[in-house]
Amino acid sequence: MGAQLRQLRRRIRSVKSTAKITRAQELIASSRIVRAQQRMQAALPYEREITRAVSGVLSNTTVIDHPLTVRKENPARAGVLIVTSDSGFCGGFNANLLREAEALRGLLESQGMAVSTFVTGRKGVTWHEFRNREVAGKWVGFSRNPSYRDAKAIADVLLESFQEEDGIDEIHIVSTEFVSMLTQKVVVKRILPLEVVETEASETTVIPPYFEFEPAAGEVLNALLPRYVESRIFTALLQSAASEEAARRRAMKSATDNANELIKKFTQEMNQARQAEITQEISEIVGGAEALSDAAAGKE
Repeated sequence: MGAQLRQLRRRIRSVKSTAKITRAQELIASSRIVRAQQRMQAALPYEREITRAVSGVLSNTTVIDHPLTVRKENPARAGVLIVTSDSGFCGGFNANLLREAEALRGLLESQGMAVSTFVTGRKGVTWHEFRNREVAGKWVGFSRNPSYRDAKAIADVLLESFQEEDGIDEIHIVSTEFVSMLTQKVVVKRILPLEVVETEASETTVIPPYFEFEPAAGEVLNALLPRYVESRIFTALLQSAASEEAARRRAMKSATDNANELIKKFTQEMNQARQAEITQEISEIVGGAEALSDAAAGKE
């Protein structure tokens, strides 16, 4: 009985120690979410305006014939950028991303395209290395605090491969979109080549501004489209950073709640064991007293 009590006490101390760690991780993630949301909101005006500028150029161009906007008739290779995290303790955040990326790979391969994988985040890089998967490009160390410089470095590699003769013909991004503190969803977007859709104007349609170009529209697109790609990647990194912290906060809160439940359970078991031990001791004392009483009565 004593050994059981000592074991339960050790378990309670161990779980309490774990609960302190998970609680601290929860608080850290909670404080970082606010900052991540602020950075995400601060980047939206730039993305909105550069998208508006690109839309304006394309809508005012009679013939759209730019390498970044024209889809090849028979694309042979697709590039897939997977945005994962550098660290763990964030529940199914990375597992959901990688599952969706595998589904996209299967879809592209079924269409006859080879897939070149580009990965950000140590978790994604480790996942591919463990399975001996070839990675065309990898970036680590900034998943929780990405900068525009990081996005530009990624965009430069993707655009260089896109413009090579035997390079990639499409660029897709698999990342996590921050919806709310409780909801984050994995999204798959094709960012190149741009999809140009002609629609009829309606009363609610926002008509792009009219531009006169000097130099030609093609040269303007040459300057704008790389910035556009950088902006889309930067937004994906910021959305992923906020989603990672939200997922980590939720996972750590769940771990802390589970630890508290275990502590409660072990405490109850310890109290029951202690009660049984006390009952046994009392029974032994009573039995000893009765034996002494009987012995005294026999002498009399």
